[in-house]
Amino acid sequence: MSEPVGISITINGTLYERKVEPRLLLVQLLRDELRLTGTHIGCDTTYCGACTVVMNGVPAKSCTVLAVQADGGEILTVEGLEKNGKLHPLQESFSEHHGLQCGYCTPGMLMSAYHLLKTNKNPTREEIRKGIQGNLCRCTGYNNIFVAIENAAKKMQSEA
Repeated sequence: MSEPVGISITINGTLYERKVEPRLLLVQLLRDELRLTGTHIGCDTTYCGACTVVMNGVPAKSCTVLAVQADGGEILTVEGLEKNGKLHPLQESFSEHHGLQCGYCTPGMLMSAYHLLKTNKNPTREEIRKGIQGNLCRCTGYNNIFVAIENAAKKMQSEA
Protein backbone atom coordinates (compact mmCIF):
# COMPACT_ATOMS: atom_id res chain seq x y z
CA MET A 1 0.00 0.00 0.00
CA SER A 2 1.26 3.47 -0.87
CA GLU A 3 1.88 6.25 1.58
CA PRO A 4 -1.08 8.69 1.89
CA VAL A 5 -0.63 12.00 0.08
CA GLY A 6 -1.82 15.36 1.40
CA ILE A 7 -4.23 17.20 -0.91
CA SER A 8 -6.16 20.44 -0.74
CA ILE A 9 -9.28 20.86 -2.89
CA THR A 10 -12.01 23.47 -2.93
CA ILE A 11 -15.36 21.76 -3.45
CA ASN A 12 -18.54 23.81 -3.79
CA GLY A 13 -16.70 26.76 -2.25
CA THR A 14 -15.39 24.87 0.79
CA LEU A 15 -11.70 24.02 1.20
CA TYR A 16 -11.00 20.39 2.10
CA GLU A 17 -7.60 19.15 3.19
CA ARG A 18 -7.16 15.39 3.36
CA LYS A 19 -4.57 12.66 3.29
CA VAL A 20 -5.57 10.18 0.62
CA GLU A 21 -4.26 7.03 -0.97
CA PRO A 22 -2.66 7.93 -4.33
CA ARG A 23 -5.04 5.53 -6.12
CA LEU A 24 -8.24 7.03 -4.63
CA LEU A 25 -10.60 8.24 -7.35
CA LEU A 26 -12.13 11.70 -7.09
CA VAL A 27 -15.63 10.17 -7.15
CA GLN A 28 -14.68 8.03 -4.14
CA LEU A 29 -13.38 11.07 -2.27
CA LEU A 30 -16.59 12.95 -3.00
CA ARG A 31 -19.01 10.15 -2.15
CA ASP A 32 -17.27 8.03 0.46
CA GLU A 33 -15.15 10.49 2.39
CA LEU A 34 -16.97 13.81 2.00
CA ARG A 35 -20.48 12.31 1.78
CA LEU A 36 -21.33 14.37 -1.34
CA THR A 37 -23.41 11.55 -2.77
CA GLY A 38 -25.09 13.51 -5.56
CA THR A 39 -22.26 12.49 -7.87
CA HIS A 40 -23.16 8.99 -9.05
CA ILE A 41 -20.97 6.06 -10.05
CA GLY A 42 -22.42 4.46 -13.14
CA CYS A 43 -19.79 2.64 -15.14
CA ASP A 44 -16.21 3.42 -14.01
CA THR A 45 -15.19 3.76 -17.66
CA THR A 46 -16.27 7.36 -18.52
CA TYR A 47 -19.02 5.98 -20.76
CA CYS A 48 -22.15 7.06 -18.88
CA GLY A 49 -21.22 10.47 -17.41
CA ALA A 50 -23.20 10.00 -14.17
CA CYS A 51 -20.08 11.06 -12.24
CA THR A 52 -19.53 14.33 -14.13
CA VAL A 53 -18.42 17.31 -12.05
CA VAL A 54 -17.02 20.67 -13.11
CA MET A 55 -13.31 20.67 -12.31
CA ASN A 56 -11.36 23.89 -12.76
CA GLY A 57 -14.11 25.21 -15.02
CA VAL A 58 -14.53 22.19 -17.30
CA PRO A 59 -16.61 19.01 -17.07
CA ALA A 60 -14.66 16.02 -15.78
CA LYS A 61 -15.74 12.44 -15.25
CA SER A 62 -14.71 11.92 -11.65
CA CYS A 63 -14.59 8.11 -11.97
CA THR A 64 -11.36 8.42 -13.95
CA VAL A 65 -9.70 11.32 -12.14
CA LEU A 66 -7.51 10.54 -9.17
CA ALA A 67 -8.13 12.71 -6.11
CA VAL A 68 -4.43 13.67 -6.15
CA GLN A 69 -4.88 15.02 -9.70
CA ALA A 70 -7.46 17.45 -8.32
CA ASP A 71 -5.04 18.77 -5.68
CA GLY A 72 -5.17 22.56 -5.62
CA GLY A 73 -8.21 22.54 -7.87
CA GLU A 74 -11.75 23.76 -7.67
CA ILE A 75 -14.63 21.30 -8.02
CA LEU A 76 -18.32 22.00 -8.43
CA THR A 77 -20.70 19.11 -7.78
CA VAL A 78 -24.45 18.95 -8.21
CA GLU A 79 -24.82 19.87 -4.51
CA GLY A 80 -23.08 23.17 -5.28
CA LEU A 81 -25.71 24.28 -7.80
CA GLU A 82 -28.30 25.07 -5.12
CA LYS A 83 -27.66 28.34 -3.31
CA ASN A 84 -29.23 29.38 0.00
CA GLY A 85 -32.07 26.89 -0.35
CA LYS A 86 -32.87 27.96 -3.91
CA LEU A 87 -32.50 25.51 -6.75
CA HIS A 88 -30.43 26.47 -9.77
CA PRO A 89 -32.55 27.24 -12.88
CA LEU A 90 -31.29 23.98 -14.41
CA GLN A 91 -32.55 21.99 -11.46
CA GLU A 92 -35.89 23.78 -11.59
CA SER A 93 -36.21 23.21 -15.33
CA PHE A 94 -35.36 19.52 -15.13
CA SER A 95 -38.17 19.17 -12.58
CA GLU A 96 -40.67 21.35 -14.44
CA HIS A 97 -40.06 19.77 -17.85
CA HIS A 98 -39.60 16.16 -16.73
CA GLY A 99 -35.97 16.06 -17.83
CA LEU A 100 -35.42 13.02 -15.67
CA GLN A 101 -37.08 9.72 -15.01
CA CYS A 102 -35.05 7.42 -12.78
CA GLY A 103 -32.70 10.32 -11.96
CA TYR A 104 -29.50 8.32 -12.02
CA CYS A 105 -27.90 10.28 -14.86
CA THR A 106 -29.34 13.60 -13.72
CA PRO A 107 -26.43 14.91 -11.59
CA GLY A 108 -23.91 14.38 -14.39
CA MET A 109 -26.35 15.70 -16.98
CA LEU A 110 -26.91 18.82 -14.87
CA MET A 111 -23.17 19.45 -14.52
CA SER A 112 -22.54 19.10 -18.26
CA ALA A 113 -25.51 21.38 -18.99
CA TYR A 114 -24.27 23.86 -16.37
CA HIS A 115 -20.91 24.08 -18.12
CA LEU A 116 -22.62 24.43 -21.50
CA LEU A 117 -24.79 27.33 -20.30
CA LYS A 118 -21.81 29.03 -18.66
CA THR A 119 -20.00 29.02 -21.99
CA ASN A 120 -23.01 29.45 -24.31
CA LYS A 121 -25.91 31.51 -22.97
CA ASN A 122 -28.30 30.59 -25.79
CA PRO A 123 -27.38 27.22 -27.28
CA THR A 124 -29.16 25.68 -30.23
CA ARG A 125 -30.60 22.18 -29.97
CA GLU A 126 -27.54 20.84 -31.79
CA GLU A 127 -25.19 22.66 -29.40
CA ILE A 128 -27.10 21.19 -26.45
CA ARG A 129 -26.83 17.73 -28.00
CA LYS A 130 -23.07 18.20 -28.34
CA GLY A 131 -22.75 19.73 -24.85
CA ILE A 132 -24.26 16.69 -23.15
CA GLN A 133 -22.94 14.04 -25.53
CA GLY A 134 -20.77 12.49 -22.83
CA ASN A 135 -23.80 11.76 -20.66
CA LEU A 136 -25.95 8.72 -21.21
CA CYS A 137 -29.61 8.56 -20.20
CA ARG A 138 -31.24 5.19 -20.53
CA CYS A 139 -34.78 6.36 -19.69
CA THR A 140 -35.94 9.60 -21.31
CA GLY A 141 -35.12 9.67 -24.99
CA TYR A 142 -33.48 13.07 -24.34
CA ASN A 143 -36.26 15.32 -25.70
CA ASN A 144 -37.35 16.52 -22.26
CA ILE A 145 -33.72 17.02 -21.29
CA PHE A 146 -33.24 19.28 -24.31
CA VAL A 147 -36.42 21.23 -23.45
CA ALA A 148 -35.28 21.58 -19.82
CA ILE A 149 -31.88 22.94 -20.85
CA GLU A 150 -33.44 25.36 -23.35
CA ASN A 151 -35.85 26.59 -20.65
CA ALA A 152 -33.02 26.95 -18.12
CA ALA A 153 -31.08 29.07 -20.62
CA LYS A 154 -34.07 31.42 -20.91
CA LYS A 155 -34.47 31.58 -17.12
CA MET A 156 -30.79 32.35 -16.65
CA GLN A 157 -30.92 35.10 -19.27
CA SER A 158 -33.92 36.73 -17.60
CA GLU A 159 -32.20 36.57 -14.19
CA ALA A 160 -29.01 38.21 -15.51
